[in-house]
Amino acid sequence: MISVVIPLFNEEALVKELVQRIADALAKTGEKSEILCVDDGSTDNTVPFLLQKKETINELKIVSFSRNFGHQAAFTAGMVLAKGEFIALMDGDLQDPPELLPELYAILTKEPVDIITGRRNKREEPAGKKWMIRMFHSIFRKTCGFPQAGNEGNFCMMKKKVAQAINSMKEKNRYIPGLRNFAGFRNYYLDYDRQERKHGPNKMKFTHLVSLAMDAIFSFSNWPVKLCLYLGLTGLVVVLIAFVYTLVSKFLNLAPLGWSSTMLSLYFLGAIQLTFLGIIGEYVYRIYKETQNRPHYFIKEIIE
Repeated sequence: MISVVIPLFNEEALVKELVQRIADALAKTGEKSEILCVDDGSTDNTVPFLLQKKETINELKIVSFSRNFGHQAAFTAGMVLAKGEFIALMDGDLQDPPELLPELYAILTKEPVDIITGRRNKREEPAGKKWMIRMFHSIFRKTCGFPQAGNEGNFCMMKKKVAQAINSMKEKNRYIPGLRNFAGFRNYYLDYDRQERKHGPNKMKFTHLVSLAMDAIFSFSNWPVKLCLYLGLTGLVVVLIAFVYTLVSKFLNLAPLGWSSTMLSLYFLGAIQLTFLGIIGEYVYRIYKETQNRPHYFIKEIIE
């Protein structure tokens, strides 16, 4: 069986087309399938429209959260509930073309690999957003110990054992592409063009993207802590230079430059200290979230 997991949040504008295109694509594989739509606390007609499609698509399975728990929590729930030996993840905005699912399945069954990851060749998105995403992927690849990671997102198909490995990681601040790379199974990349969103507003706002990027970097890298060390060493060098300059000025009876140099030094050191506190605070907050040990999500209803 092939299971396709799709998180949905207020996607009434496209959910019918999404489910139909996925069902049509899965039919081409000739295998049994299920379409797991995880409703992440939608407040529009997403669920009623899914119920309408369920009358004609028996493979459709609807999982409703009690409230909005987030994109990564929805993927997690879908992977836990998926019954298939092959599990695909894709966003619910139709930017990842469902028509690629048969190709992903064919490669996964014919080649000696455990997971097929979609790698974005081209993105039909605003230039500013593309630049920020490119910068994030570059930082993540260089600092998190995954040199093979490229311009990839959630779109993939994996064998059951890979999903079980990802599910075994119980951390609260989840970044599925990072967990997928950390699991370390044999990976294959399929290049594709990511389409522009044609229906409804984009759900991943700037703040959501920043939050997800911070979760990824803080969860898989000690780079922020190293940044603190480098800033601290830089501040120490500046202070030593200022100390030598002060001694030389005193012995040569040079007039002091005034309050400007003093204030600049104070501002510089203060900025470094605030940076330290901010980075340490991010780690403390994540440790606090882990020690709370709250569930990733609560399921209100499952309609099979």
